[in-house]
Amino acid sequence: MTHRERFIKTLLCEPIGGQVPTFEVVFFLTMEAFGKVHDSQRHYAQWKQMSQVERNLHMDEMAQLYVDIAKRYDHSAIFVQPNPSDLESTQWLLETIREKSGDEYYIMMHGDPTWSIPDGDHMMEFSEQMYEEPEKLQEVSKRRLDECLEIAAKLHQMGHLVDGFTMCADYCFNTNPFFSPEKFDELIVPYLRDVIAGYREMGYYTIKHTDGNIIPIAKQIADCKPDAIHSLDPQGGVTIPEVRRIVGPDIALVGNVSCALLQTGTDEECREDVMRSLREGMANGRGYVFSTSNCAYTGLPLERYEMMIDIWRKYGNYEDYEKNFGTK
Repeated sequence: MTHRERFIKTLLCEPIGGQVPTFEVVFFLTMEAFGKVHDSQRHYAQWKQMSQVERNLHMDEMAQLYVDIAKRYDHSAIFVQPNPSDLESTQWLLETIREKSGDEYYIMMHGDPTWSIPDGDHMMEFSEQMYEEPEKLQEVSKRRLDECLEIAAKLHQMGHLVDGFTMCADYCFNTNPFFSPEKFDELIVPYLRDVIAGYREMGYYTIKHTDGNIIPIAKQIADCKPDAIHSLDPQGGVTIPEVRRIVGPDIALVGNVSCALLQTGTDEECREDVMRSLREGMANGRGYVFSTSNCAYTGLPLERYEMMIDIWRKYGNYEDYEKNFGTK
């Protein structure tokens, strides 16, 4: 199987045997690993002023970097963050990645119309509006929903340039969700459910991302029928067995390796946490994608990420589960 085929079968919770797939929502450590700035951290204010030759060189380098990350770390999927982000440039980048990698990798983009936790400057205003003018927030959500589905339809018409969408609105603090279950049902669920259904109708797969303690709203997220849930944040007290109990066996789970330990723990603590994530994630026999509980973010020690990948390469094989971890 290609990496793409293995990833899709995992999203469908079909048994794959062999190595558990892995990827990262973002791998920001490109300067240390490859000597290149990640494309999302570049500033292309003069993009249209560049000659076509210069734009070609930039686009080729960005596409190659995505492929190089996937190859070096055996990622099964590539999360693309187009820069520039207009549709024409997005099409160009996606097509260039496909030209370089064929159908080897599952390719995804962001596409979430729902509300995230507001920043500190707008939290009070947003909180008041949730209760006093929810209809205004719903109007914005409906417009965003239409925009997401319009972009997806255009990418589909261009040749189905991505395999799926990862929805990256964050709903939760480490202690609890920002939205009460009632407000989540009112302001989030209708638009999350409809965007997932719309994507699926066009043949796309979906991963829902949110950090923090998702346990109080995990069933509501699952009822919107994403193919997978990411990031299963241990800093929010989230465990794979608990989420699996809530959402059932037929939604894939992604993540759960503690970024906090990768950042500040000892090597032994990191090793134990990676092994725990593999043991718990693989226990279902299907439907698990190995990754960090957030991403390979700026400042994360590269050697810790590479240690994590080395452990996954050695122990992340379904066929060796009992030998490595005992009975399920």
